[in-house]
Amino acid sequence: MRMFFSAGLGGASIGKAALRLSACVWVVALAACNPATGPGIPGAKDLRVGAPNAADQQATADAGEMIGNGAVKVGLVVPLTGPNGSSAVGASLRNAARLAYADSGSSDVTILVKDDKSTPAGAAAATQAAINEGAEIILGPVFATDVKEAGRVARSAGKPVIAFSTDTSAAGRGQYLLSFLVEGHVDRGLNYAAAKGKKSIAALVPESDYGTLAMAQFQQSAASYGLRVPVIERYKPGAPGESVQRLAAARDQFDAIFIPEQADAMPAVSKELVANGLDSRKVQIIGTGLWNDSRALNLPALQNAWFTAPENAGFNAFASRYKSKYGSDPARIATLAYDAVSLAIALSRSQGSQRYSEGVLTNPSGFNGADGVFRFRPDGTNERGLSVLEIGGGAAKIISPAPRTFTGNGA
Repeated sequence: MRMFFSAGLGGASIGKAALRLSACVWVVALAACNPATGPGIPGAKDLRVGAPNAADQQATADAGEMIGNGAVKVGLVVPLTGPNGSSAVGASLRNAARLAYADSGSSDVTILVKDDKSTPAGAAAATQAAINEGAEIILGPVFATDVKEAGRVARSAGKPVIAFSTDTSAAGRGQYLLSFLVEGHVDRGLNYAAAKGKKSIAALVPESDYGTLAMAQFQQSAASYGLRVPVIERYKPGAPGESVQRLAAARDQFDAIFIPEQADAMPAVSKELVANGLDSRKVQIIGTGLWNDSRALNLPALQNAWFTAPENAGFNAFASRYKSKYGSDPARIATLAYDAVSLAIALSRSQGSQRYSEGVLTNPSGFNGADGVFRFRPDGTNERGLSVLEIGGGAAKIISPAPRTFTGNGA
């Protein structure tokens, strides 16, 4: 199955950069990137990465690689090395870029691969080096502090950045995030809940950075969709008992509970929910893509719960091809580099001198990649097409498919 990057630029499609991808299953957690902690995973923090698997060692040896020899130069700034040596995540991103280039059949572009050394100063230096060598756009880095420094350098040269951080504080005009943002997951879940007739949603939120981000979006989305928020309970990580008891005491005030918690912390939450009569058979429980993990899917309280995730198309096929070529599983965020490179190549072929302009990159029709449709907003954040899944019997099934196209201007 071929999948194309496309967007409604005057009704035309953007190029013919084919992505040879087929069905995938998001529920699979690959060893190269733990779904609860790896960078780029929905809701995960921007964490530093350590030493790679043995199979990735050779892939990180050359930090100054050029992929291709086309006239259009594209910088790829990734953490090939870090405090503990070579980086498995950086290797995955670079290898994914190689696959994207090969799949495109490109002779138009040269990818300038630069190691940011997992530091802000390294990101600035790598970005400057790529621009000095003629890069028209920078892809990467991964970590928020590094993205901010790369963006500072790129901005001064008038070059856009498509980065892979999950931290929206790193976004800005001309500095776009391609990653899976918690805000999008929260908004999609509440939109679906409202469409299904939910009127009043409580929130059970951990006192964590992720919880705080999710809660802010929860309040904004609830207001947008006319949902009442009668109670928000915060709890210290690992100690949800008293907060759940207070929720149970207010049970007649809500018909759903939003819980933005990591999968590895959900067993303790599930235990308290069941003990207080708040499982999903009695009140609708809603989470985020972090629950697409066996540690959450088997929990008693979460049977019939809803969560959001990218559509089941693309990643497993990509991962299979990656493993066949490189002998190891890719990091989950490797598709970000694959899609970013594929997009850069497609735009180089179809948009002439305006290929990486703000108007092209923020086209409201968006683009289609390995994890489904996405578009960049002018403020640098993104909107992704996400599905809603329901947990049952230790698995998850799609109950609301991800959109294949976007409507509206995405503002």
